[in-house]
Amino acid sequence: MTTVTIHQPEYLPWLGFFDRIYKADIFVILDNVQYQKGGFINRNKIKTSQGWQWFTIPVEEREGRKKISEIVISNQSSWGRTHWKTLFYNYNKAPYFKEYADFFEKLYKQDWSSLANLDIYLIEKIMHMLGIRKEIKKSSSIKTQGKADDLLVNIFKEIGADTYFSGPGGKEYMEMEKFKEENINVTFQDFVHPTYPQLFEEKGFIPYLSVVDILFNCGPESLNIILGNKNY
Repeated sequence: MTTVTIHQPEYLPWLGFFDRIYKADIFVILDNVQYQKGGFINRNKIKTSQGWQWFTIPVEEREGRKKISEIVISNQSSWGRTHWKTLFYNYNKAPYFKEYADFFEKLYKQDWSSLANLDIYLIEKIMHMLGIRKEIKKSSSIKTQGKADDLLVNIFKEIGADTYFSGPGGKEYMEMEKFKEENINVTFQDFVHPTYPQLFEEKGFIPYLSVVDILFNCGPESLNIILGNKNY
């Protein structure tokens, strides 16, 4: 049995994103579908002394529908320097900030053009930081066509996998018959968000933040906490 999970690339994704990757054999990054504003492809949330705040990469505004792989980062502003300063200001007192600081400081000094490339690079590096070793494929490199469920089914046929590990939201929109017809078993994520030590305790525990929050606060224990193997 080969289990695959499929998701669009996100910027410094939340904990549940990596829970799905860990519990699958292959992670397919869906980079050849339409980019949608207002999601997490170019932004995520971090915790500050004021509560949570968005952490956003500016992108060039272009007419017409664009695939995620075609989205270009707007480098007219010094967004990289701003992001690094924001991380440093809000997390430099976290127990494990120094463990990862060099990586992020160097990352934000680099010139990035493709949003998808940056997202994928970060996902791969954070998987390594967490200790997750899984095969990664980009949907743009797989010879498939179609939209929505048809695209997912075609990806499975091309890979030769038989089990789809979907996010819980898939229950609301997936046409299950299409998967059944191709003998693809579908399971759904049942992720329980853990609690863990955070800075700015006076604001209470804030869930659904970027994975950097747990990395800076919990370091090598992060994956065990994400998987529910260690509780606070």
